[in-house]
Amino acid sequence: MKALITSGGRGTRLRPITHTQNKHLIPIANKPILHYALEYVSEAGIKEVGIITNADTTDVQDAIGDGSKWGVDITYIPQSAPLGLGHVIKISEDFIGDDDFIFYLGDNIVVGGIERFINEFERAKSNCHLVLAKVKDPERFGVPEIEDKRIVRVEEKPDKPKSNYAVSGIYLYDKHIFEAVNNIEPSDRGELEISDAHQYLIENGYEVSFSEITGWWKDTGKPLDLLEANRLVLDNLESKYVDQSIDQDSTVLGRAEIAKSARIINSNIRGPAIIGKDCVIENSYIGPYTSIFDNTIILNSEVEYSIILDNCKIDDVDFRIESSLLGKDVEIVKASPKPKTHRFIIGNQSRIEII
Repeated sequence: MKALITSGGRGTRLRPITHTQNKHLIPIANKPILHYALEYVSEAGIKEVGIITNADTTDVQDAIGDGSKWGVDITYIPQSAPLGLGHVIKISEDFIGDDDFIFYLGDNIVVGGIERFINEFERAKSNCHLVLAKVKDPERFGVPEIEDKRIVRVEEKPDKPKSNYAVSGIYLYDKHIFEAVNNIEPSDRGELEISDAHQYLIENGYEVSFSEITGWWKDTGKPLDLLEANRLVLDNLESKYVDQSIDQDSTVLGRAEIAKSARIINSNIRGPAIIGKDCVIENSYIGPYTSIFDNTIILNSEVEYSIILDNCKIDDVDFRIESSLLGKDVEIVKASPKPKTHRFIIGNQSRIEII
């Protein structure tokens, strides 16, 4: 069994964060999303991993390396353009060969990892095993039509979904998937749709089995998805900090992970929350479900249910920052000169709400 993980694409729904950062490297609970995928693969005992990357950058290779950190051997497979998940599989045939493999979308997070889905695929002895999840908005995904506990059709982003299930970003295949991706045509949007490959397998008599995610699963394609994934991961956080990081005028309630080099001064931390290396939290409140990455300074301010990336500064903000995603090197500070005004330097596709 091999693993194939995606880390390409442009992350257009997460702009402006992804103008300068690959979305798979955005931290959830202060750990890049792609790390979770590699941990799942390693825990399942898989040693050979292919990672799909954008051909015009080496940011993933530079951040992940050769895989030795996770006990796996990584082969990077560049994709010249985002031409669909079917195309991703097509260009990976040399790496996969005749082996069975798990295809995992690297911006997904699932509770409990992936080993049980591998076991279910092997028990089913099918050619393709799809992992399904109930969702409120199935029209965003590939949607299966199920009759008598069998998948009879899969449609990509249908206007009128035939079920409230989404095909999650976890797929298991034998070698026949290459026959499928080599026999389908690009869709109207110019992509080789993975749903069309699944439909090819169904129509040509191959066995397509499925199982359902019983815990939580998140496709982190939008900012609100990132915040929700962050909340779900932090729900399983274990407290980890040393008293030297926290002065006598501060309190920490609930589960919190605070780096040794962070400094908490006259502040209240309400977990679950995670605070990274060399952060300074002073005269401030950090509320539940907040992740603060390295080298960030928060002074005289309140933050809750938010993701703050590295090297940010929040200073003397007199309203609570909530449900927010701040990219690298962002500053939110109170203006001091008169006249009192709001001043913004905002990149493309940003969003600001003023009260």
